[in-house]
Amino acid sequence: MISENQLVERTGRAIPSIRGRGGFDGVRLGIGDDAALVAPGRGREWVLTCDQFLEGVHFFGRIHPADSVGYKALARATSDIAAMGGRPRLFLLALAIPASRTGVWFDGFLRGMGRAARALGVRLAGGDMTKSAKVCINITVLGEIEPGLAVTRAGARPGDHIYVSGRLGRAHLGLELVRRGLGRRAQLRDLVQPHLYPRIQLKLGEWLAAHRVPSAMMDISDGLSTDLGRLCAASHVGARVYEARIPTVAIPSFAAARLRGRNMKALQMALHGGDDYGLLFTVAPRNARRLARAPEFRDLMPIGEITGGRRILLVAREGSSKPLRQRGWDPFRKS
Repeated sequence: MISENQLVERTGRAIPSIRGRGGFDGVRLGIGDDAALVAPGRGREWVLTCDQFLEGVHFFGRIHPADSVGYKALARATSDIAAMGGRPRLFLLALAIPASRTGVWFDGFLRGMGRAARALGVRLAGGDMTKSAKVCINITVLGEIEPGLAVTRAGARPGDHIYVSGRLGRAHLGLELVRRGLGRRAQLRDLVQPHLYPRIQLKLGEWLAAHRVPSAMMDISDGLSTDLGRLCAASHVGARVYEARIPTVAIPSFAAARLRGRNMKALQMALHGGDDYGLLFTVAPRNARRLARAPEFRDLMPIGEITGGRRILLVAREGSSKPLRQRGWDPFRKS
């Protein structure tokens, strides 16, 4: 029978980690004691976030590969650091899994999380592990940023331009293909990648904050309609978004044929699909020119503007407008 200590040892070997004393900038003590010790240097602020990734809520064990579960659990937690312009440094992992998942599944999970840790430049510093009927993952990420540079949701002002990064709806398209059991088809691999292995906008977020370009910023995790609503609420403003400017996903004919009956519409996926982990940010007109020097500038799209009041409107291609309802991901919404 496998023990908790053995699982912890396997985790520490598979994922870039800090073990014992020292060995990493700012960390005095890593895995192996009751808690990690971190001593931030001068001229730094911490950026702290935590995120849960639960079987049956955020992923399904029967259709999602174990390595994708490990990768995505860490990636989506780290996206919140990017959304404030910070640089992720360390993370803590609290994991509960069934005994039946401690073999091949666990190895795949560690492989995926290790891959994400290397891509994101973070190290595992500690955590907790126990047994559970379903997989429950809780990750806390610690990042850093220079004092005064962190970008919040609360700074948008009327007249600011609204930008998004990347095409929206790609993750939702991938989810629908995975739900149909098509996630392992070679022909569809590129379409399911954004759902299984999302790319986090760390370099862009850090660049935007360092150059003081955005007035407000957050990541698009629960859908543009919902996340724009949150940004506007925090900033006490409204917004006008233009349907024709929203960068939507292209659905190839061979993929559409396999999704027949799902009423898949690119605009609806872009507005409400969620899980894209691009950045949503606002920019004062005087700062818009600076974006030309931003990483992957060509992937940035101005989709509207911030307005006074509290209404959020979607402007159709022919010019009519209607309220944009928040219909993105909400775990408490009834089906």
